Amino acid sequence: MSPLQPWPYPRMCAHRGAGKLAPENTLTAMRVGHAHGYSMVEFDVKLAADNVAFLLHDATLDRTTSGRGRADAMPWRELSRLDAGGWHSAKYAGEMIPTLAAIARWARAHGVFANVEIKPTPGRERETGGAVALDAAALWRDAEVPPLLSSFAEASLEGAREAVPALPRALLLDEMPADWLDRLARLGCVALDADHELLTREIVARTHDNGYRVCCYTPNDPSRVAELVQWGVDTIITDAIDVIPATPP
Repeated sequence: MSPLQPWPYPRMCAHRGAGKLAPENTLTAMRVGHAHGYSMVEFDVKLAADNVAFLLHDATLDRTTSGRGRADAMPWRELSRLDAGGWHSAKYAGEMIPTLAAIARWARAHGVFANVEIKPTPGRERETGGAVALDAAALWRDAEVPPLLSSFAEASLEGAREAVPALPRALLLDEMPADWLDRLARLGCVALDADHELLTREIVARTHDNGYRVCCYTPNDPSRVAELVQWGVDTIITDAIDVIPATPP
């Protein structure tokens, strides 16, 4: 049995800021999540054509902005002019895509913890991991608690590790391979971050026994969250910030 890694992050985390109550991955979404009592936010980061780190989930701009095509085809100057809120509702029309720097300034000013998911445009995995890690290290310099970097892309985690080995990393999984513990060790991660449906009490316990923390995404039912808390899941990322309290019983 290995000693558990220190874990300064809260139990509950708001997915993409405010889940689905506001346009995901915008500064407004982060503010809405915080207004519901959440002191940790998760968001997705990729690179613009000129390597500015900005928030967006998809590989293309089509779903959540007024733009079209590859998310990394435009420089930041053009991306900053897009509407990232009108797709959600008229109330948020005109909302801007934020940079990682803007979110970092807001989070640090309000004492909010960050889970930065490195979401590279395909083909830029290692490059994005290294760039986001370097930006995060600079933006959270001297912070008492650094951001947690996570990714499904192992090459991105490798790039982040090479660039800034001191930043904590979590491996995101949407399936549970037999060698998940070996992958965590090889990538130098501090945590597993799995689809909650993959987790069992035994997997949580085994991960802890090997010295790693456990995060999961995105249970939105209070009874399931209560079960995960009982199992000892360390951080639970949810959309249902209006239903599930930031401090579950």
